[in-house]
Amino acid sequence: MLEKLFKLKKNKTNVKTEIAAGITTFMTMAYILAVNPNILSAAGMDATAVLLATCIASFIGTLCMALMANLPFALSAGMGLNAFLAYTVVLELGYTWQVALLAVFIEGVIFIILSLTKVREAIFNCIPLSLKKAVSVGIGLFICFIGLQNAGLVVSSATLVTLTDFTANFTTAGICALLAIIGTLITAILYVRKVKGSILIGILATWILGIICQLVGLYVPDNAAYFSLIPSFALTDFTKLGETFGQCFNVSFKNVGIFNFIVVVFSFLFVDLFDTLGTLIGVANKADMLDKDGKLEKIKPALMADAIATTAGAVLGTSTTTTFVESAAGVSAGGRTGLTALTTAILFLVSMLFAPIFIAIPSFATAPALIIVGFLMFSAVTEIKMDEKNLTTAIPAYLCIIAMPLFYSISEGIAFGVIAYVIINLICGKRKDISPLMYVLAVLFILKYIFL
Repeated sequence: MLEKLFKLKKNKTNVKTEIAAGITTFMTMAYILAVNPNILSAAGMDATAVLLATCIASFIGTLCMALMANLPFALSAGMGLNAFLAYTVVLELGYTWQVALLAVFIEGVIFIILSLTKVREAIFNCIPLSLKKAVSVGIGLFICFIGLQNAGLVVSSATLVTLTDFTANFTTAGICALLAIIGTLITAILYVRKVKGSILIGILATWILGIICQLVGLYVPDNAAYFSLIPSFALTDFTKLGETFGQCFNVSFKNVGIFNFIVVVFSFLFVDLFDTLGTLIGVANKADMLDKDGKLEKIKPALMADAIATTAGAVLGTSTTTTFVESAAGVSAGGRTGLTALTTAILFLVSMLFAPIFIAIPSFATAPALIIVGFLMFSAVTEIKMDEKNLTTAIPAYLCIIAMPLFYSISEGIAFGVIAYVIINLICGKRKDISPLMYVLAVLFILKYIFL
């Protein structure tokens, strides 16, 4: 049955590999179960309700990806988009979280329409292959940077970022950063020695080392920013979901200008569209799923799954649900079909029952996975031609790559890459290398920076 449904032999994989890959993807994404409720609760939403909504929306979206597209990509509440909803739309602009969820719902409906009309597919296909390779590299740097932050290895400073001081607060931040380094080395060694499931083993090994450190007193929870690494076994209060379910339709537009609301909807739309496209490009490239022209065969159902997940998530009570770049961890572990996504989807559903256990997985334990996967995606840089004959494609690719980690956004990287590609090739007399849709995208990105 699984062979018929997911075509495992055709994709040169097997059930064991796919399930291990799905578990790996989930483990690298599990932090969202702790982070998303924390962020959205700042907007006045109930944390437990957000947790349940996140689990269910992730299950729906990832299941759709598995069955509709047969791709090893997982979906959940997008980082950045959740912060935009809570801190910008609600806390800064003064909208209620119900109005913010309505904006997400409308965005999802628009995405469904765009997916049915092949607009999103056309955008995916019009991006030059050099930029698609650059997106993969840029995402590699981006998720490595996220991993370094999650580990506490990178901290803010007068120079924007710097290496953490290991001796200061050693029993909390210091030991976590040190364990992340040890976990990265363990994961790297296992990967080099071709140990199957090396990334998953690295996560578990780092977590176990953390638990040991807690038991012997090297790690001391302070119940503020650093919690116990030993999971509890309490069950979740499912009745809390009623506090957010369907609330996107229970809104009042009093003191909400229609123009400002439209701006909010299109802000969600732009970021989600290009974050999703960027993630699909990068992870698909890593999985060697792009054809010689840089196209993804199953792009339409993949985009539709993403749109359905966003719409369902808004109704349930969470911010934009989108394809996760951490899917690259499962791909690197051998995932090639929807069985990987199905495994991840089931784990999201199960996590509702044992959420405290999954939330106990610390971010420093998943950081090594993100750092190593970042390296694996960065390796695509060798596929970008950077000689004198290809400078008009190499420079935009470079700008795309460097913008993602520095601006902390996949979509900003794509925007800079597209704008630079069109302007440089246009002025340098290579108009034939620019598709009509690339002109449209460049203009839209420029207008976005002016008006949004």
